[in-house]
Amino acid sequence: MNSEEFRKAAHASIDEIINYYDTIQDRRVVSNVAPGYLRKLLPSAPPEDGESWEDIQKDIESKIMPGLTHWQSPNFMAFYPASSTYPAMLGELYSAAFTAPAFNWICSPAVTELETIALDWLAKLLHLPACFLSEGEGGGVIQGSASEAIVTVMVAARERYVDDACKGLEGEQKERKKAEVRARLVAIGSEQSHSSTAKAALIAGVRYKPIHCHLEDALAVTGTGLQEMLNECKKEGLEPFYLTATLGTTATCATDRFEEIKEVLKDRPEVWVHVDAAYAGAALVCEEYQHLTEHMGAFDSFNMNMHKWLLTNFDASCLYIKRRRNLTDALSITPSYLRNDFSAAGLVTDYRDWQIPFGRRFRALKIWFVLRTYGANGLKAHIRNHVKLGELFHSLVLSRPDLFSVPTPPAFALTVLTVKTRSKATNGVTHEHASDAGVSDGLVKTNGIGKLHNGGGADANEVTKEVYELINARGQIFLTSGVVNGVYAIRIVSANPKAEEKYIRRAFDIIVQTAEEVLAKSGGA
Repeated sequence: MNSEEFRKAAHASIDEIINYYDTIQDRRVVSNVAPGYLRKLLPSAPPEDGESWEDIQKDIESKIMPGLTHWQSPNFMAFYPASSTYPAMLGELYSAAFTAPAFNWICSPAVTELETIALDWLAKLLHLPACFLSEGEGGGVIQGSASEAIVTVMVAARERYVDDACKGLEGEQKERKKAEVRARLVAIGSEQSHSSTAKAALIAGVRYKPIHCHLEDALAVTGTGLQEMLNECKKEGLEPFYLTATLGTTATCATDRFEEIKEVLKDRPEVWVHVDAAYAGAALVCEEYQHLTEHMGAFDSFNMNMHKWLLTNFDASCLYIKRRRNLTDALSITPSYLRNDFSAAGLVTDYRDWQIPFGRRFRALKIWFVLRTYGANGLKAHIRNHVKLGELFHSLVLSRPDLFSVPTPPAFALTVLTVKTRSKATNGVTHEHASDAGVSDGLVKTNGIGKLHNGGGADANEVTKEVYELINARGQIFLTSGVVNGVYAIRIVSANPKAEEKYIRRAFDIIVQTAEEVLAKSGGA
């Protein structure tokens, strides 16, 4: 493909992409193909001779589209959003054109320097403490995902802990001590934390213990719960070295009690605290959520994914470190072929030492494009619009107390609901303050969502599950479910750029109609 052929193909591709986005709401949101569908449609080997772009492009609609679930559709209300916007797409296009592995500064200075600048911009927008900025001992780095970020910081935390325990030792004595300490290490986190913490512990070769969370605490890690876990570890001869604290858990978007965690660990500086804010961290661009960063200066690292809720396509996971030396001490290896005067003099950042992979893409471009295109006010408006839609949906749920209960405080545009069984008016999980339609930040407040009650049984769980499965099977909207302390619940979050009120109301109508259909069929359970 020469330059003129590329120009023609690019125009055709961009036109098709624009048409896809303009009509995405008309497509079935979730793919319903059978496993292995694509192998039946494609040849068993590549062509002997090259094909024209026109022929290749035709296969996008006929062969690829049927196997896509449309995450950008306003009818996609599952998991959490995976945003994509035109400025971010342009960033990817330029990145592909400038392709460089960018493992150190000299590979392409702009790749490194723009990442440093763009992540400092973002840190300021998120109201992160100054210790996470590059002008001090900290700084930001783009990772592939929040899971990758957690593995990276857990390895750094492990090495920091082990090195501190072996100070003053040398040679074989030091190696034996390292092995002894590593055998006792345990990472901890909320049982509501994303599974990436447990997986990171598996990769890092350490144990993992989850902290139990209670419905009356809105499923947050409390200071009491953390202290109980520390006591339990001590009894078992284990040494906690790492904690994942969460701003916006996966199942319910709960927020752990950062101030209480800080207080419990004030005399335990050896415990690395990482704040996982993969989805909800985007809300920190809005002043009304920035109180959540008040105590983060006491913690070691923070991560949020711009590719979830902040208008940037995957992958753009932004990890901030309070002391970048903790990463470089654990991950830096410099063979002779990588040495250069700039790195040796400490004048530049080599991001290969801030991550597990060696090479890296020019991902800062799309972040830079998005920040400049939308500006701070545009990003705030984007988040507030979705929070407002979340408030609307929650109010609609509360308007049908005969059908639905809300087991946990709604937060960050997410609502979690269960379907009531009509034979028992109080069956399921209910709020004492069910009339409060406001969407909180996932923290229990005395004037907000009150104590939670679980009076349901297996029948309510089965009905909720059947409603959820029937909705997804029909494919008009796409939702996800979860189990909240034994209660089967449906999660609804509408937070991609094409979300609108009419789609929220339509989704609610579909849920109501399906719930009534299932209850009628089961005789009210």
